[in-house]
Amino acid sequence: MSRPLRIEYPGAVYHITSRGNRREDIFLSDKDRETFLGVLAEAVNRFRWLVHAYCLMKNHYHLLVETPNANLSRGMRHLNGVYTQRFNRLNGREGHVFQGRYKAILVEKESHLLELCRYVALNPVRAGVAPDEADWRWSSYRAAIGAANPPNWLTTDWLLEQFSHDRAEAVRGYKQFVAEGRDADSPWKEENGMRVLGSNSFKNEIQARIKSSAVESPKKQRRLVRLTLDALRQEYPERGERMSCAYREHGYTMRAIAEDAGLHYSYISKIIKAWEGA
Repeated sequence: MSRPLRIEYPGAVYHITSRGNRREDIFLSDKDRETFLGVLAEAVNRFRWLVHAYCLMKNHYHLLVETPNANLSRGMRHLNGVYTQRFNRLNGREGHVFQGRYKAILVEKESHLLELCRYVALNPVRAGVAPDEADWRWSSYRAAIGAANPPNWLTTDWLLEQFSHDRAEAVRGYKQFVAEGRDADSPWKEENGMRVLGSNSFKNEIQARIKSSAVESPKKQRRLVRLTLDALRQEYPERGERMSCAYREHGYTMRAIAEDAGLHYSYISKIIKAWEGA
């Protein structure tokens, strides 16, 4: 079965979820959650993401991410890859942490992002792990309403400005909006398995992007913007991440990567697999 296309373009907004391998927990302690948020902060700063909302559950997480630059795949490789390494090191484990690829659904910002911010905030309540959305420490809701100090990488301005330009009034409006969402229909009824959530015109726009991107093979697309191995070394100090990016995103052969690194090419696959959590 072919993998679903990852449509990336400047300004795209995504609802991202990633689950534990075999549905196992991806957070065994608060230390794991803090570690994940630290890696997320690195991804935001490095790839200039805007995170509008997040929620960490036991065996999965939710993110609402806007990408001013078309770099979702690169950022997610860092987020899940680095977290896998640190989780395994913290807990004395090895192997996969996440189940396959993350799920990313394109979202029309103007029509659906606000509703999804509410959906993400209410996730702990729906799952029965918190009686109220404000009781769950591991989501962005408390920061958005001023009950906790927001991390400097979290974007709350757009969310609150949907209710008022006055901060106190905006917080009141947002709290009421979230509370009313407990009885609201799920926003995913409109998705219908298309991995796109938005108006018909937005879906038509995404369909046009898919047709346009399908003209070239993935390798040709990569090579049109391929960085040199020296440039990749400057951008990715971590060897495993650099080799994974060179091979998967920029189309270099393992032999070429090995020659650049001064290694036998048989080692490159092992290094990439170790980085990716295999």
